[in-house]
Amino acid sequence: SVVRNALFCLETAADQKENHVYTKALLAYAFALAGNREKRKALLNSLEKEAVRKDGSVHWQRPGKEPEADLLRYRHRAPSAEVEMTAYVLLAHLTSQPAPAQEELSFASLIAKWISSQQNSNGGFSSTQ
Repeated sequence: SVVRNALFCLETAADQKENHVYTKALLAYAFALAGNREKRKALLNSLEKEAVRKDGSVHWQRPGKEPEADLLRYRHRAPSAEVEMTAYVLLAHLTSQPAPAQEELSFASLIAKWISSQQNSNGGFSSTQ
């Protein structure tokens, strides 16, 4: 009963017209865990339209964020919120029943490529999530 009510609350939130990209990423993962393929797929389709494709990788960033300047000796690392939301999208792609199709795994590898590029020199990330 509690889980059903919580999922109903999440479904209501997912149906709102204006959801922040971070919210969509969390909802997509929640619906993936709950086994709601329809909601998961709808959110992933919406997120794909907002994806940033650069250098053979895919990630998500906050709306209205200014693009980073490319500096020769400095490699920009994204803010922790962007690493987190991109990781949630990756988890939503990989958490599906039945197992993800090859096309979805190929897209997930582009996301993983971006996430791995965000590691610091110690192998960690700016995010603690």
